Amino acid sequence: MSGLLPLFLSTDPKQRLRIQRSLLAASVFIACIALQVYACWAGLMARSEAETLSGLIVANVVFWYALLRSGLNLRCRDPALTLPQIIAALTIIVGAYATTGAAHGAVMMLLTLVLVFGIFNLKPRAARFASTYTVVAMGVAILYKIQTDPANYPLRLEVVHFALVIAIVPTVSSLAAQLSSLRARLQTQKNELAHALTRIQILATRDELTGLVNRRHMIEVINQHQKRLQRSGHHRFCLALLDIDHFKRINDTHGHNVGDEVLRHFAQVAQQALRETDVLARWGGEEFLVLLNDTMPEQAEAGIERIREAMADAQVAPSVPELRLTFSAGLTAYADDEPLDHCVERADRALYQAKAAGRNRTVLHAATPRLAAPRQTATER
Repeated sequence: MSGLLPLFLSTDPKQRLRIQRSLLAASVFIACIALQVYACWAGLMARSEAETLSGLIVANVVFWYALLRSGLNLRCRDPALTLPQIIAALTIIVGAYATTGAAHGAVMMLLTLVLVFGIFNLKPRAARFASTYTVVAMGVAILYKIQTDPANYPLRLEVVHFALVIAIVPTVSSLAAQLSSLRARLQTQKNELAHALTRIQILATRDELTGLVNRRHMIEVINQHQKRLQRSGHHRFCLALLDIDHFKRINDTHGHNVGDEVLRHFAQVAQQALRETDVLARWGGEEFLVLLNDTMPEQAEAGIERIREAMADAQVAPSVPELRLTFSAGLTAYADDEPLDHCVERADRALYQAKAAGRNRTVLHAATPRLAAPRQTATER
């Protein structure tokens, strides 16, 4: 059975749910057919009318099942086809009301049952349309039967029936509209919550100004690479600290807005020059940390020089198009099992040497780790 069920109901979860709901609604028609069988047995309904109506009911169920199972419903705005199915069902119920003779009062409850099936899916406008259609169709059927079959449809009884339709059907429609509004509000809140969660995740891992990985997340990334190296024994990587030369002068001369432009465009140019497997992070201020993945120091140095070449002709501040940038870089390879801060300190010492040697250059520091010299401030550099 498990092999036939997906074939019968579809393997797509959403389509399967739509088909199941449609078939569940068919239970209303089973009750309608059962009522017709009883009406025929009790002599309250002609057999020919019962056979015709039952045939229409079966054809209606098969039609909607075939439409949903074929996937043609996916071309519609509402793939569940809720309103068309409800209108078709209501039409059949009204037909049953008009043909079941003295037993027609039992059909009344089926009208409400049909509307209840759509109460969780109908939008307010569709719910109002279904309600109006039900009241009008029932009113026409009742007027017709009062004129043509007053024995089974006496005026005093049909007035009561119609009053019940007017009282109950719009109430169900109103409830459907309220539920629809509630669903819309819940969906809006869900979307807002998802957006806020995404925003929180971005803020937790990304630098807001440049969009790069932030310092905290970069440490996590490097830790993951450390573990890979420990497991594989050959997954080498290098770290490079980049510092924009004379950035304080840019801020003092052109203002902090231009400084922000410089940081953003520096990040974009550097990111494009690196390989997809490399990771660039905003380390702090005008400093950036690069993780050059699966590479030796000489290859890593070539990667840093690609950034330098790209930066030479890059426009890093649209508001000051003539402005050009250089940067100093300290590069080092990660040594097996060393603490991360030792590797970063070694890259920092290499960066300090690059600045002391005249800036706009890369210094490779391959010495064994040792205690770091006191960190120089950006102003001192």
